[in-house]
Amino acid sequence: MKSKENEILQLHPRDTVAVALTALKAGNSVRLENEVLRIRQDIPAAHKVALRPIRAGEPIVKYGSPIGIAISAIEPGDWVHSHNLESSLRGLGKYRYRPTAAESSVRGFPPCSGSFMGYERSDGRVGIRNELWILPTVGCANGLAGTMAARFRSELPPGIDGLRVLSHPYGCGQAGEDHRRTQRMLAAMAVHPNAGAVLVLSLGCEDNCIEEFRPVIQQLQPLLDSRRIRFLEAQEEAEEVEAGLDALRRLAAYASGFKRAPLPLSRLELGMKCGGSDAFSGISANPLVGAIADRLYTCGAATVLTEVPEMFGAEQHLLDRCCDREVFDRASAMLNGFRQMFIDHGQPIHENPSAGNREGGITTLEEKSLGCVQKGGSQPVVDVLNYGQQLKNSGLSLAEGPGNDLIAVSVLAATGVQMILFTTGRGTPLGSPVPVIKIASNSDMAARKPHWIDFNAGTLTEGASLQEEAVRLWQLVVEVASGRRTRSEENGYHEFLPFKDGTTQ
Repeated sequence: MKSKENEILQLHPRDTVAVALTALKAGNSVRLENEVLRIRQDIPAAHKVALRPIRAGEPIVKYGSPIGIAISAIEPGDWVHSHNLESSLRGLGKYRYRPTAAESSVRGFPPCSGSFMGYERSDGRVGIRNELWILPTVGCANGLAGTMAARFRSELPPGIDGLRVLSHPYGCGQAGEDHRRTQRMLAAMAVHPNAGAVLVLSLGCEDNCIEEFRPVIQQLQPLLDSRRIRFLEAQEEAEEVEAGLDALRRLAAYASGFKRAPLPLSRLELGMKCGGSDAFSGISANPLVGAIADRLYTCGAATVLTEVPEMFGAEQHLLDRCCDREVFDRASAMLNGFRQMFIDHGQPIHENPSAGNREGGITTLEEKSLGCVQKGGSQPVVDVLNYGQQLKNSGLSLAEGPGNDLIAVSVLAATGVQMILFTTGRGTPLGSPVPVIKIASNSDMAARKPHWIDFNAGTLTEGASLQEEAVRLWQLVVEVASGRRTRSEENGYHEFLPFKDGTTQ
């Protein structure tokens, strides 16, 4: 990072654009190193300014990589955005296997030591919350589950961290792989270690009925403990709410027996996500989360990165870090599988970024992706997880899932991660089934939305050191793992949405 006296920031020596750290006025001059640049148009904060002449059709470079091509001639000091820059992403990716040694971003951290206060489950997995969950097998049971939860909350015994309903709109009227994906997702949540106990609530006539769903859960946990997971079919009960309350009492009695205990940091499993991003996200918050991912790697912990379409244009940076050819091949197939899905639906691969992203200074998907993948740090990619698949290895895994915020946080939760580090530049109140640490990319938004934001990474564009801020964020991660509530938890926000890609019957 440059010092806070700089008004623009060049991220890589090869870059042909710099980022405006503050709004720039036409006619003013700014200094970059020993050069003076005259600003030719008003440029909003976080947007790009050209550093040298760029011809029409020439690649524009940021983060040391192309972020698209110029669609008109650009002069030094020009504002570079949607009016003169477009994505060059087309078709399927052509990826090369060229393994590269990782360069860690964790210098400045002390050696990995210490512990957090978590819950060890009977199957050996570890949670950071001891909650009671109601999991509807079908969206038709959402309202009933909500009624049960509202009635039972006053009865929650000490030692239970919360009661929540994982509402969703699916479980019936789906076909083939689309239906199986929903089942895998719900099964993954049924065995999640943050839940001390789970009530699986069925209507009774749905496609995802208990008879169909139980074997899917057993693929993940063959010996189901009836003390921890109970099944209730509403259509078979004369008083379904009373039957549900009785089941919740039994489950709560079992879950309240778990107590927090010191556990090694190697037992942590974290997901990384960004949403409502601006151009500062790839400069401050995402590299900061990447430093935490690298720190977790040195501790023997596990991290997960998803949002596959927001890897487009930056894929090779991840593929170069695959630990072997088999992981490379699976990652390449996952990436091109998502590209093919866009093609099959007649949609341009480069449709992302969103309107809010563009207003925040992100012009193309390549630019967004190059900032996005920094959340994964710099360590090897050790695994590729299919949709709804559980974490198996320590280190960084890539999980199949789209960029949509609600679906992506649900994808991460289903892998088994205990919490999510979520970076944002525009701000979002979104939560997930697991605790979410919301990290602001800029200080202005952090100051305006303190009830949304847990950590301000905007200090990194104001002169703070990455190592110092990473130590502060690391401490917050350990505190949340040990029971400190996040803003989204305090607000009661716990969104959950499986991914649908099929017909509705």
